[in-house]
This record gives sequence, C-alpha cells and structure tokens, in this order.
Amino acid sequence: MKLHRGPGLFLFLSLCLFGAGYTLASRLGYLDRLQARYFPKAQEAVRLSPGDFPAGVAAPVADVASVPLRPVLIGFTARGSAAALLLATGGATTLDAPGPVPGAAQGLLKTAYALEARAVLFARDEELRQALAIGAENGGVDMACLSVDRLAAWLPSLRDAAPRTVMLAGRSRGQEALAAVGVPDLASLRGKRVGVYPMGSSHYFSLWVLSRMGLRTTDVTWVELPSTLDAGRALREGRVDAAVGLWGDVELAARDRGGAVLATTADAPHLIATVLVARGDFAARYPDAVRRVLRGLLDAGQSVQKEPGPAARMLGDVAPYLGDPIEAIRSAPPATLADNRSFFGLSGEAPVTYDELFQSASALFQKLKRGAPVPPAEDTRDLGALKYVSEARGP
Repeated sequence: MKLHRGPGLFLFLSLCLFGAGYTLASRLGYLDRLQARYFPKAQEAVRLSPGDFPAGVAAPVADVASVPLRPVLIGFTARGSAAALLLATGGATTLDAPGPVPGAAQGLLKTAYALEARAVLFARDEELRQALAIGAENGGVDMACLSVDRLAAWLPSLRDAAPRTVMLAGRSRGQEALAAVGVPDLASLRGKRVGVYPMGSSHYFSLWVLSRMGLRTTDVTWVELPSTLDAGRALREGRVDAAVGLWGDVELAARDRGGAVLATTADAPHLIATVLVARGDFAARYPDAVRRVLRGLLDAGQSVQKEPGPAARMLGDVAPYLGDPIEAIRSAPPATLADNRSFFGLSGEAPVTYDELFQSASALFQKLKRGAPVPPAEDTRDLGALKYVSEARGP
C-alpha cells in the first residue's frame, strides 16, 4: 500500500507535535507562568475566609487576660432550660440594648465567678444563628444555646465561627408540641396543612412525628411560618389545620378553637437537646471564661431545681408565650452535671448521646437535601472545660 503525502498528513503530524509540546509545557509550569503574566484575570479567583485556618491562631502566646475585658454575650431563644442562664446572668437583654438589666440583681457568674456576662434574647432562631456567625466583636454573641439539630443544619454556614459544643444546657420533655383543630389523631394529618417554622427545632420534631406515623413529607402540606412564635396565631386564625411550636402557645390556640395537642416531646424526651456552643476563636482565647460560664450555669441549674421561683419569675417576664413558667421549666429543665457526663460519654449511660444525635440529624437533613456534608460529631465538640469542671466537682 502506497502512503500518499499530502496536506492532511502534515496537519496530523503538526497536531501531534503541538499536543506533545503543550503537555510538556504544562507539566513544566511554563503555561501557568505565561497565563499569570499576560492573562492574570483568567486565573481562578480563590476567596479566603477565617474558616480556612484553625480558630485559635490569633490567641495570645501568653495569657493576657483570663477573661474578656467586656461582658461575655450568650445568645438564646426562650425555653425552660434558659431559666438557669437567666439566673446566672441576672436577666435577659437584647443586642439593641446589651447593657445591664435595669433593676436586676447580679447573677451568679458575677457574684461567684467574677465574670461579667449577659444573656441575649432572640425571638427567631435564624437571628441567633447570624449573631453567632459574626461574633460579639462585630455586634453578635460569643456563645449560644442551640438545639443539636440546629447545629447540624447550620454548621456549613457557621464554618467561619468554628463553633464548638461545650455543654448540655437542657432537653425538651414536652416543650415542643403539635396541636391541631379538626384532626382527631396523628394518622389523620395526611393531606392536612401543617404550620412550622423551618429554621427551628420544632421542624425537627415535626419530622419525627411524621416518621412515627409512617407518613412521608409529601403526605402533608407544609405552611412555612416566620417564627416559632407564630404557630399559635396561625392555628387560631385557621391558616393551618395543625401547628408545631411551643406547648404554651399552641395548646392555648387549639383549645380556643376546640382542638387539642396531639403530640409533644414528652413522647421523645431525648430528641431535642439544647447545647451551649462557643465560637472557636472565643474558646481558644478565653478558656477560663468558658470554664466559669459552665460552673455558673451548673450552679444556677441546681438552684432552679431546688427553688424554681426566682428563675421562673425572670423567665415569665422575658417569655410569657411559654405559658406558666414553672411548667415551662418542668417541660425543659436545666441539665445537671450527671446529665452532661452521660450525654457526652464521660461517665454513665444515656439513651442518646451527643454524637448519635448530631450524626443522625446531619444525615436526615442531607437525606432531605436541606444540608451539606458536615464533619464528624467529635470535631464539633470541645469537652476540655466540661472535663475540668467535672473533675473538680468529683463523682
């Protein structure tokens, strides 16, 4: 067979040589240098953020101050377990007026542990998330009381804050509730309108209720509410057939219209766990402040258990929508040291541990395509302060 030389053969050989030369130049880095010199804008732009580096890189080499020279700001949304936080700080403030509570007595953190601290109340969970994300130095908070499911859902958006769970604050044992009008039982929710605030822990509870009855998420019509505190209003106004929110709010609304509460977290007392989360940079810079906060909250929790009256009055003043504050504390009591030890696997046994709850919530939100992959549970907690306090107090 005779090979005919023509323009096609020369073109083929030229392309082969060009390809080999391009590959060699790319491997040697010549192409990157040419691009950087003559086409700098063509290079991929990489946006850096604090989350790309360890949270403690800016901590002082030596202890300049064991605690901040300003008040420690701890954000929370109202629930019964917040009674301990109110007692420890002397009452609640807001970010608009973060100063001392007018006329309030000093909290346990100030009197017993020489730590200035403020409990900052938020009406919406999303506002609390944003405050933790930006930090107290930028108009937010240093620490926050969040449910474990919220932490799992929000962790990607909180990456720059490097949040670390430091203690269990309390569990819901009836505080979240599903109430309905014209719906006799949970099985009858199929096809009904269910109102829920998707950014709150009540949403996580509503998903558990559906799973309990074998219902799919598409078996009900979800009505998105602007906050958990709107659940009772939506039910009272007839905009939904059922609403998930705080028991004191939805129970009264349902009763006014001849309805009833169909389920509460008393049926799942280990589902909604509120934990205290610290920004990574704050915990690294002021570890002693974290230890003092834990001591103060545990002391305050013991006081609430012995005599709930003073803390209940404070809780009733800042969160009347919880209903009877004594009942609110009973349905979501502050956690004890023993609760903390078992929840984090330090000693004793718990039906559900922090790691199990965090991982299951994370997996569920990914299953629902409402969350990005998150790190393992052990990477989201820092138990150094809790172990220190636990060892100091003994068995």
